[in-house]
Amino acid sequence: MKLTLSTRAVLFGISLTASTFSVLAAQAPVIDVSSTSMNNQSAGSLSEQLANIERKLDVRNRAQVNIQRQLDDLQTQVNELRGVTELHTHQLSQVLERQRELYQELDRRVSQALQPTPQATNVIDTAVVSKHYSDDLTENEAYDKALNLVLKDKRYEQAIPAFQSFNQTYPQSTYAPNAHYWLGQLLFNKGELAQAAQEFNTVIEQFKDSNKRPDALLKLAMVAQQQNITDRAVKLYRQLITQYPDSTSAQLAKPRLENLTQ
Repeated sequence: MKLTLSTRAVLFGISLTASTFSVLAAQAPVIDVSSTSMNNQSAGSLSEQLANIERKLDVRNRAQVNIQRQLDDLQTQVNELRGVTELHTHQLSQVLERQRELYQELDRRVSQALQPTPQATNVIDTAVVSKHYSDDLTENEAYDKALNLVLKDKRYEQAIPAFQSFNQTYPQSTYAPNAHYWLGQLLFNKGELAQAAQEFNTVIEQFKDSNKRPDALLKLAMVAQQQNITDRAVKLYRQLITQYPDSTSAQLAKPRLENLTQ
């Protein structure tokens, strides 16, 4: 069959169009869809990991704060228990002292009955005994009053001037280290850190044999830590752990020291 001229023109146009489409198709860029998807997945996975780490750090920080708060509460409870023990020991000593006074008075009267003395001498001797007993009773009552304001009445504001008055009136008292420590504790709880540090330092420097000295070292280090004087706090914690390794205060100081030196 012979093709007409118009038919040949149509076939030539179709061939040219097909060739052009093939060339354009060959030159079109190829996009790697799978690679782009993997990059997006990697970026999303990294973000999730960072968010997970941040959540864990936040949980850890909150746990550390809770533990520190519990340690502070335990320290306060230990201090109160020690105060109760001190009060009972003091009251027992007071009872024994009064019994000794009564025995002395009884012995004196028996001696007087067996060997009478002039009336004037009796009056002088009685006055001496009464004066000595009254002085001891006044000191004991002053300490008891201040301590009971803390342990029994929970009247902490009133206890501060009571301990201050006791320390001024009886600077050489056997209860002086305890009175200075309790005054420092009350000032520490009130946020008066500088004054609290003075009281704790008095216990440390002037009463080196007192059983309150390790507690005072712990509290003085805590004052320095709250004042952001880290070097001094670390030094005091280490001093406490070295000098009193078996004390309760040293055990409380160890985690605080670890937190500061991490």
